[in-house]
Amino acid sequence: MAQPDRVHDVVRLCAISAEPLSVDAALAAIADDGCGGQVVFIGRVRDHDHARAVTALEYEAHPGALAALQRVCRAVADTHDVRAVAAVHRVGALAIGDIAVITAVAAPHRDAAFAAGRELIDQLKATTPIWKHQLFGDGESEWVGLP
Repeated sequence: MAQPDRVHDVVRLCAISAEPLSVDAALAAIADDGCGGQVVFIGRVRDHDHARAVTALEYEAHPGALAALQRVCRAVADTHDVRAVAAVHRVGALAIGDIAVITAVAAPHRDAAFAAGRELIDQLKATTPIWKHQLFGDGESEWVGLP
């Protein structure tokens, strides 16, 4: 009989979506009665960047972005004492206040949950090829995160 793959069983939600993201769905994905620590990060579109007014954002993902996000989730699951990992990133046009990214982890203890949660969002931002096109109040725009 094949043994379950702990790392893949731990990654409960990993997606890139053009639809609005749900914090409730991320929390449901990491639900585990054996976990006393849950850490959730919610990244929202803010109305400024470096003292410039931002009016909207557009996110675009490379065709390999989901595979990159899956690698990040698996690496966090493999290197931390966590029982559940979730990560979702939005693409398309977003308005100020919209949720752009949600990461969540569940661990038996808070220290592991905090460490894993921090690594999950940091590695997602550093290695997943999703690019942000910021639209500024003065009519200019800028791409962020391009290689």
